[in-house]
Parts: sequence; structure tokens; C-alpha cells
Amino acid sequence: MNERIIEEAKEYINKLFMNNVDGHDTDHSIRVYKNACKIAEGYPESDHMIVSLASLLHDVDDHKLFNTENNMNARIFLRSQNVESDLVEFICEVINGVSFSQNRGKQPDSIEGKIVQDADRLDAIGAIGIARTFAFGGKKGRSLESSVQHFSDKLLLLKDEMNTEEAKRLAESRHIYMQEFLSELREEIES
Repeated sequence: MNERIIEEAKEYINKLFMNNVDGHDTDHSIRVYKNACKIAEGYPESDHMIVSLASLLHDVDDHKLFNTENNMNARIFLRSQNVESDLVEFICEVINGVSFSQNRGKQPDSIEGKIVQDADRLDAIGAIGIARTFAFGGKKGRSLESSVQHFSDKLLLLKDEMNTEEAKRLAESRHIYMQEFLSELREEIES
């Protein structure tokens, strides 16, 4: 794997997400990258360069953050690194399979897509998912109740939508942690 392009991708996302504090930031993308690399270890048939680049770049064209079309930010970076056009298309395909709202109930066709989708979803649950939910809600001016509703609308559904065995295993404890948090939160609100 070409480590230089991975480091360049990290620098690129750091510039794009500078000053972002809503949970869709460089730290999130790095955690997704680490999750994806960990999952990919169990799938030697997966292309680790594609998994790495797609996971690092998965939010660079997120509609909540950028007003771009056709993965323009991802394409700009990949072309600047002289990535072959067929690989650019495949990486963009993997990226396009990540979004929960746009891919609800859909499983990516490629193992790389499954890995990156799982890696992103893992970062949406557990303690980090709780923190990100309230960071995003706060930035968007959402009420506590509205942010809590997000758990029922999305986060509590993710455990059962994981594609890979490793992600299913990791999601189990994170799911339980969210349930315990919500139980404690309800108790404190009602007391």
C-alpha cells in the first residue's frame, strides 16, 4: 500500500474539516479509517488501498457539510494523486454506499463497500456515537429531545445493519452501551 497517498489524504481532510465541531471532522474520518483497517484485516481479498482512501474521504462531499456534486472533493484529491480513473470511480462508488440516509437497508456489492459502510456506522454508535449526536445536535440548534429521537430513528438500528462479522461483534457492546445511556437519561429526566 502506498503510505504517501494515505498521509496526503489525511492532510487533505484536515484542511477540509478545519474548524468543524459537529462530529463530522478529521477525528471522525480517522476513526472510520482505523475501524476500516481493523475490519479489512479479516478480509485479505479486500483492496486495502481502496478501503483506506474511501474511509478517509467518505465525508469530503457529505451534503450536510459541502455543496458539491458527483464527489467533486474526493475526485479532486484522487486526481491530484494520479489515481487511475477506474479506481477513482470505484472509490467514489464505495463512498456513495456509506450514507445511512441514502442507503438505508442497502448492502454494498463490494467487500470494500461493506467494510467502509460498517466502519462509519461503528463510529455512529457507542460512547463516541452519543458524543457525536449531541455535538451535531448542538451545532444545528436541536433540542435535547430531538437529539434523543435520533437514537430511535437511526443509531439503535445500526447494529442489525452491519455487514461484516467483525463489525457485528464490535457493534454489540456499543449498542448495549447506548441502551444503558438512554435508560439512565430517561430516569434522570423523569425524576
